[in-house]
Amino acid sequence: MISPTRVRAPYRAPAPLGGRPLSRRGLPARALLFMLPALVVLLAFVFWPMASALRLSFTNASGFGIEEWVGFGNYAKIFTDHRILATLGNTALYTSMFTPTALIVALALALLLNNRLLVARGFFRTALFLPFIVSLAVAAFAWTYLLDPQVGLLTYWLRTVGVQIGNVLQDPVLAMPTVVAVAIWKNFGFYMVVFIAGLQEIPESLYEAAKIDGAGPWRRFTNVTLPQLGNTLAFVVVFAMIAALQAFDQIYVMTGGGPYRSTQSVVMELYQDGFKKLDLGLASALSYVLLAATLLLSLIQFRFFGRREKDTL
Repeated sequence: MISPTRVRAPYRAPAPLGGRPLSRRGLPARALLFMLPALVVLLAFVFWPMASALRLSFTNASGFGIEEWVGFGNYAKIFTDHRILATLGNTALYTSMFTPTALIVALALALLLNNRLLVARGFFRTALFLPFIVSLAVAAFAWTYLLDPQVGLLTYWLRTVGVQIGNVLQDPVLAMPTVVAVAIWKNFGFYMVVFIAGLQEIPESLYEAAKIDGAGPWRRFTNVTLPQLGNTLAFVVVFAMIAALQAFDQIYVMTGGGPYRSTQSVVMELYQDGFKKLDLGLASALSYVLLAATLLLSLIQFRFFGRREKDTL
């Protein structure tokens, strides 16, 4: 028996939540009301401190007594004082050592752990990511004891195979590579996870097409993987460079800026000038020089990778 054809009822849009629809005139006021708590927090803890630091950078403020306006005197001192110039050079050296090494290690491990034939990939990913969730100060304390020439476990193991490294944290030549190595050990797991996420977004069909064209592993990496990782690589490079420019924790714990100021970074100098020497004006000027350098490097990186991405399209 054929059932009678059912007549569909005309579509009726559901009623708006909360009763009557909002008028366009009331939307900006309501949106501002919802954003007001976040705006208050940003104003109190971000914009106001930044404005205060900018004002202090043009004074000789010490936190006590009367402030005197010195104009660009603090900025001129930054680029004429040999002590601060050496600090800027140390920060540039730290950044040039940390950024490419951390990226190469993270990308190599990401390519390895993205291989489906590898057994226990989840375990290795978790194990390599774990150092990132440890506080950098705690990790620095642990590495300080591991590298201790008297009771350090790492130095003991090296001595058993005939390698004597001495007190690397008191060596002006080895201190900087040591604190950089600790920072790489601490952070490469995060960059590795970001790279793995980017690798999993690359269509498998591109690799299959490259194989059909006769491309080997290296050509597939340079012609498929790297171009497709353009946005991910830009993010990781900028993130790593910002982290390197703001290096402080492991330097403060492991060397305190020594020996002979060979590991003194800009943030370490900023901390000592502002909180130990009470030269708040110079410390504020240093903070804005660091901010300007960070913004400039970020813009250069984004323009470089943006141009590369347009060329590959």
